[in-house]
Order: sequence, then structure tokens, then C-alpha cells
Amino acid sequence: MPVQRRIRRVKTVQIETNSPIHRSGQVLEPGNWEEYDPFLLLMEDIFERGTFDFHPHRGIETVTYVIDGQLEHFDSKAGHGTLGPGDVQWMTAGKGVIHKEDPVRGTTVHSLQLWINLPSAQKMAEPRYQNLKAEDMPVRQEDGALIRVFSGSSQGVKAPTLNHVPVTMVEMILDPGASVVQDLPGSYNGFLYILEGSGTFGADATEGKAGQVLFLSRAENEPESELTVTAKEKLRVLLYAGEPINEPVVAYGPFVMNTQEEIRQAIRDYQEGKFTE
Repeated sequence: MPVQRRIRRVKTVQIETNSPIHRSGQVLEPGNWEEYDPFLLLMEDIFERGTFDFHPHRGIETVTYVIDGQLEHFDSKAGHGTLGPGDVQWMTAGKGVIHKEDPVRGTTVHSLQLWINLPSAQKMAEPRYQNLKAEDMPVRQEDGALIRVFSGSSQGVKAPTLNHVPVTMVEMILDPGASVVQDLPGSYNGFLYILEGSGTFGADATEGKAGQVLFLSRAENEPESELTVTAKEKLRVLLYAGEPINEPVVAYGPFVMNTQEEIRQAIRDYQEGKFTE
């Protein structure tokens, strides 16, 4: 029998005003590397055009989920594209990219951006973009429930998404009273973020509502685990879970490496224009 995951901690995300065109909240705050491994941070942003300028990344993947609005992306490797509500961009920065995200002119975007750490062997991987349109992703359907699989799998429904670090990312949309069970490898560390509605989660039926992040109990010594989700009212929730890397983390802004010297090299490479080669 798979071990039943519990909710070990619940946190309510605080949305703060940074400027007249940008509000944000820390779903996963940076610095808690060991607790969140393989995830580094997750930001919720509500922003207008001009909030973010071109900026570099190295040593990580960024996973951007558009809650609402139309988001344009521009970068040094893959050109330009647009994401709409429910779409995801899975960007492998690897050895280095320079990119920018901007709402379509005259609009506001509400998004989530997750940073996933890359293991030392993949930190200098070739950059890669996977634009995951909601309408194209595999779907698992049950009574009163739709589970969209952006990465990993859900009860045998698998996404074609390529991963350097094994990650399951699913969106669950449940009608009131509906219940689903999500399978996860026991080694995975993970959390849920509730976008809409409320429900109960895990073996203890822990209550959660929109704007809360729920952290899963660990099950490292078990091969398989399960998480039960039940909707009290119409529920929309994202589940992220992944294989911990268990390596040192040294972060400097958008660069995440294993040592200070690797950070210094990243800064030099960026200053010398190597991120656009």
C-alpha cells in the first residue's frame, strides 16, 4: 500500500505592492534550499507591461504558469511567443539565457514563476524552451474532476515534457464534493498552491483555501505515495513535486550554482556577452 501523504505546514501568501504596476507574493521564499529542494522559489506576480526588463539566468529552470492575461516572452535563444491563461513555459536556462516577460500592451498578467534547481552535472546544459499550451497537455478525467498533466504523470496519464530533474506538475480542477488521488514517488518533495476555492488535503483532511500553500509530508523511505484532494467548493489547485538534488546551493540573484567561484564565473560570462552566444 502506498503511504498516504499528509500536510505538514500551511502558509497564507501575502500579496504586497511593489510599484503602481506590480504586486507580488512569495509562495516559496528564497533561502530555504534544503526544505524546498529541488525547488528554489515560487513568486506570484500581478503586473503590467514594463515591470521586468531583460535579465539573465544560469543554473536553473524557470516554470511560468499564466493564471490570467496574455504574457509575451522574448529571449536570446528562442525568439518570441505568447502564453495565455492556463499555459506554461518550461525554460531551461542551463549555461545561460537572457530573457524578458511582458504582458501584451494594455493588459495585466497574473502569473506564477517557479525556479527549479539543476544538479551540478546539468547546470551548464544547453538552454531549452518548452511552451506547454493548456489545450495540448494530457488530461485525466474522473467524476467531477479534471487533472491536467504538465509534467510527470497522474495515475498513468503522462506528459511528454522533458525534465533534467524529475518533476510532477499537475493542475486539478474539482467540482464541489469531488475527490481525487494523486500518485507520487515516495522520494519526491512537494507542495500545493490553491488558486481558487477550498478543500481538504492529505491523510488528515487538512483544510486549505485560495491563497494558501500546503507543504507535503516527506515519505523518502517509501517507494510510492498518494495524496488525496477533496473539494469543498469549486477548487483549482496546482501540485508541484520533485526529486531532491541534495547539493550545495550558492545563489546570486538569477544565478544559482554550487560554489562561489561558479557564481563569479557566471557574472564574468554574462559581462563578456557569452549568454547570447
